[in-house]
This record gives sequence, C-alpha cells and structure tokens, in this order.
Amino acid sequence: MISILAQERLLGAALGSAFAGIVVFEQRKRIYESISDSQPQVAAKSQRREAILGESFRSEIACLWNRTVDQTLGPVIASLSSRRW
Repeated sequence: MISILAQERLLGAALGSAFAGIVVFEQRKRIYESISDSQPQVAAKSQRREAILGESFRSEIACLWNRTVDQTLGPVIASLSSRRW
C-alpha cells in the first residue's frame, strides 16, 4: 500500500502540473490574441507605405540597385570567373 506521504506527494505533483499547464495555456492564449490583434495594424501600415512609394517607384529602385551591384561587383566576378572559381 502507498503511504499517506507518498499519496500527498503524488497529489501535489498532479495538482502542480495541472496548475502549471493552465498557466502556460492562458499565457499562450494571451500571446496569440495580442498577435492577432496587431495583424490588421501591420497590414494597414504596409498598405499606407505602398501607397506612398508606389509600384513604379519600387521597380525603379530595384533596377537602380541591380545596376549598381552589377557595376560594383562586375570586376570581382570577372576576376573570379577567369580563375575558374
């Protein structure tokens, strides 16, 4: 037979585990709710940013960036290519 002390320890461990599980569950629930509450705000900010910059402006910046990288790193790539890297 299990002694009374062992039964109390088992009961304490079970209740402690249940309590910890409930606390963790509630914390995760609050975290997920706060994330889902902030998602519409993030979407609204990105829509405002896109309206400010515009699609054509972003594509022009991308082309300018690509040309700059090609001009800057072109000699390095040619050098590495001549050495068969």
